[in-house]
Amino acid sequence: MASSTSNNVPIDFTQSAARVARRLIGTTLLVNGVGGVIVETEAYDEADEASHAYGGERVRNSALFGPPGRAYIYRSYGLHWCLNFVCREEGHGAGVLIRALEPTRGIEKMIERRGLANPRLLCSGPGRLCQALGVTDSLLGKPLDRQPFRLVAGEVKPVVAVGVRIGITKAVATPWRFGLKGSRYLSKPFPVTTTR
Repeated sequence: MASSTSNNVPIDFTQSAARVARRLIGTTLLVNGVGGVIVETEAYDEADEASHAYGGERVRNSALFGPPGRAYIYRSYGLHWCLNFVCREEGHGAGVLIRALEPTRGIEKMIERRGLANPRLLCSGPGRLCQALGVTDSLLGKPLDRQPFRLVAGEVKPVVAVGVRIGITKAVATPWRFGLKGSRYLSKPFPVTTTR
């Protein structure tokens, strides 16, 4: 699957991770009907030392080298699930980490799963987001254009903030973090940003 046009999203997942990461800002992501507007993403590529694809394909990262437009899910520090969208052509390891959403649908379910009621904290970070949406490794490799996933294009072209990725120790200067400018639902504010 190269794109999710059947779900009203003209995103070509065979493009570079950075391009897809930027294009996803403002898109609505639903998992079994629960979710919201993507407000923060990060791009990773096989030539990037911070990427799980760096060093080539292995058993634990094989989904990143599979068909584009599928879910790559891993556990961060043995604690939290993280949801990524596979990009580029099959055989090239690249993906987009979904870092934060503005909750819009199924908020009661998110509150139940997260055990808190502050909407700003429900999905502001990749681990929180996965807990709120009920994402686990059971969705590893699943196509994004079929249930339980649904992607819907935003109605307005977003103003995108660009900065360096966070929470990593390698390739820290790469400006592959993208966010909806001014969103209060980001995992962390952009200190100095450019917009595109």
